[in-house]
Amino acid sequence: MVAEIKRKSILCPSCKRLISQDEHTCPYCGVASPGSWLRNNPLSRMYLDPALIIKSIIITNVVFFIISAILNPTSMGLSMNPFALFSPSNQSLLLLGATGTIPIDQFNRWWTLISASYLHGGIIHIFFNMMVLRQIAPLIMQEYGLNRMIILYTLGGVIGFYISYLAGIPFTIGASASLFALIGSILYYAKSRGGAYGQAIFKQVGGWVIALFIFGFLFPGINNWAHGGGLIGGAGLAYILGYNDIRRESQAHKTIALSCILATALILFWALTTTLYYRLLTL
Repeated sequence: MVAEIKRKSILCPSCKRLISQDEHTCPYCGVASPGSWLRNNPLSRMYLDPALIIKSIIITNVVFFIISAILNPTSMGLSMNPFALFSPSNQSLLLLGATGTIPIDQFNRWWTLISASYLHGGIIHIFFNMMVLRQIAPLIMQEYGLNRMIILYTLGGVIGFYISYLAGIPFTIGASASLFALIGSILYYAKSRGGAYGQAIFKQVGGWVIALFIFGFLFPGINNWAHGGGLIGGAGLAYILGYNDIRRESQAHKTIALSCILATALILFWALTTTLYYRLLTL
């Protein structure tokens, strides 16, 4: 009897209270069909708990970093450059979706404009980028909403890497283009909103931008074209999409965001399967 009760008891996907799986509506928060698959699949849970999208992005980046590292473990090792510590090989990164003029012009891999945001060149590289994501993404979701944050992160990264491609960068990876798109969007928000709150955000985030660009010019291997492109792309997308104070999220925003998630998932799956297939052929 106890096992039967446990089997039919679930946490409401909205309010997280224990309820019966057979409830037509949650007795606490009123959400319809709390026990249905439509309410309890990973994508729905992500929308009900937006923090999951940040965790999902971080986990995906970590998983692809580990895969890129173990594909060619002999290439890893200690380096005089701390940003190249335990770096995956360029071959592994190329197979998994690095972007630039080499992958696009020589192999026609335009889809790498998305996949490159989930690849990193070393432990410090991925740690720094994921730390920035954890800091800025909650603010973006607060002012733009989850759907627009997904759009800004995905399409802003594409714009950043495309500008980098136009500038002739041969080979590039990293979440920085997407992160700079988020930074660009919050700079636009701060400037557009104005007031003491807007000015405080603009000064704080503007300081980050100046420091990051100085950092990028001082250390080799950092793609400032992708950073600048992401910054401009994020501000431009923010202008088009709007933010919560002037326009609530619409069904169109949700549709575009879901399309971004689906495109990213399919591209990363394609990159992973084709890489594993290639490695099997070369064993």
